[in-house]
Amino acid sequence: MTTKILALTDALGNLVRFVLMPGHRFDTVGVAPLLRDIEFGALLGDKAFDSNAIIADLDERGATVIISQHPRRASPRQIDAEIYKWRHLIENFFCKLKEFKRIAMRSEKTDLSFAAMIHLSAAVIHSR
Repeated sequence: MTTKILALTDALGNLVRFVLMPGHRFDTVGVAPLLRDIEFGALLGDKAFDSNAIIADLDERGATVIISQHPRRASPRQIDAEIYKWRHLIENFFCKLKEFKRIAMRSEKTDLSFAAMIHLSAAVIHSR
């Protein structure tokens, strides 16, 4: 059994919200619930978030789109390379999260208990 964790962090790398998804689903499916009812000025993401629907939603919100471009994109968008460097904060968060063996090994049997463990781990990470 595999589970994907889509996470949203703030500018300091602290967890804001996350969505659990089956491991075989595309990341773009979980973006809408992740961004629902939240205001932000920019979204930094990797190639998995490079979708016309996501970019259109972000443009409609007035948010700056800083998403690495998929090589097959017909009309590439310009992104600010200096701001994109800050994407390491989400990567750092996942590295810290995977230090908790129960998260890395997916020891929890249910999604509810796995989500609770992620919340608990994020609280410990934030308190450090």
